[in-house]
Amino acid sequence: MNMGEQQARMAAKELEEIGVHILRQARNELYLGMRFLDVALSSFTYAISAKVDPVGTDGAAIYFHPSHLGGLYRTSRVLVNRAYLHMVLHCLFRHLGGRKERDERLWNLACDIAVESMIDGMFHRSVRFSRSMLRRDIYRRLKEQISVLNAQSIYRELKSWNLSSDQLEKLSVEYVVDDHVLWESQEERKRQEQNNKWKEIAEQMETDMQTFSKEASDQAGGLEQMLSVENRQKHDYREFLRKFAVLKEEPRLDPDTFDYVFYSYGLQLYGNMPLIEPQETREIKKIQEFVIVIDTSMSCSGTLVERFLEETYSVLSENESFFHKVHIRVLQCDERVQQEQVITNEEELRRYMEQLVLKGGGGTDFRPAFAHVERLVREGVFEQLKGMIYFTDGFGIYPKRMPPFETAFVFLEEDYRNRDVPPWAIQIVLSEDALLEV
Repeated sequence: MNMGEQQARMAAKELEEIGVHILRQARNELYLGMRFLDVALSSFTYAISAKVDPVGTDGAAIYFHPSHLGGLYRTSRVLVNRAYLHMVLHCLFRHLGGRKERDERLWNLACDIAVESMIDGMFHRSVRFSRSMLRRDIYRRLKEQISVLNAQSIYRELKSWNLSSDQLEKLSVEYVVDDHVLWESQEERKRQEQNNKWKEIAEQMETDMQTFSKEASDQAGGLEQMLSVENRQKHDYREFLRKFAVLKEEPRLDPDTFDYVFYSYGLQLYGNMPLIEPQETREIKKIQEFVIVIDTSMSCSGTLVERFLEETYSVLSENESFFHKVHIRVLQCDERVQQEQVITNEEELRRYMEQLVLKGGGGTDFRPAFAHVERLVREGVFEQLKGMIYFTDGFGIYPKRMPPFETAFVFLEEDYRNRDVPPWAIQIVLSEDALLEV
């Protein structure tokens, strides 16, 4: 190794040490103000990389471009602190593996806005930085449409804005802090491992903020609420509806009861007469009866109701979930039951959706719908009613006693907030990504 190569290596080593020192200093400053972030802040290794500008993460390490990170530090230590926290929040909210089939550039922007809005709402001196007029305007526009500024909701709202290339570029310049080039670089197994690791950290942090670090977490803006949203356990809609399934015979060949040995033996012995045929019916668990109640109070818009019914229709269309003949009651209710529709097959539900007219518009009282359905059960209108799905914003008068069937209150993700749902009911959040999330 010649003298020039030695000097280059020494210079690179020195730059790496400086970069690591800057990142550790940012970590320590953040920790002093936000002790509940201790595990998250310390969950990275640090590595030099020319691929990122100025920093980026894959969930396991923070990579930094030495000269660009140094330039950011010379501008302001607060900007480095914010960049570090920005990447931590990306990981806590599991943005790194969430792009799926979305538009990459718009999804990256939505994730950055979600994280920056969270940091802009914090009151810690280590990350305090004056917000531009553009940011204030964007936050105002978003909050007029969605109550929880998570990446999924922001992405849907940005799509509806139909941004031009120039507008998208302007927003990207305003909100881009870290480089997302490493987000999709890991193989699926490692990405899932990282996702599970950060999920555990986020759940522990949420518990910590609700108990031991309650006073400190009050200064963290809406971080506790956002963690609550992101930490919800996710379930597939079909899996959820299986709670309402019943065992019943259905006209359908059952290959499991067919014995090829006896069948072949009969053909050999008698020529053209098999000894056994498959049963023409079989017992199977599917959905046959359930009730959908639509809250038609002033706070529930027709667009949201239509989206909910569309999701239900998409599941009803799948033969493996429902019997061919079903009994679904759709009730429209505000302070009282305004309309009742009986649905017996997929086509009737489709027509109901196409001709949907919401009736009501008063306050919200859940009790009339429960009383009506319980009366139908007593009168024998239902054979084996397993459950009710109540689509609502959640703000109303709940029944005090548990009904004789399972009940799920369903909320739209855009309007998600913690509600005082009775302990006997299931609380579900409808989202675009996972059809229903518990």
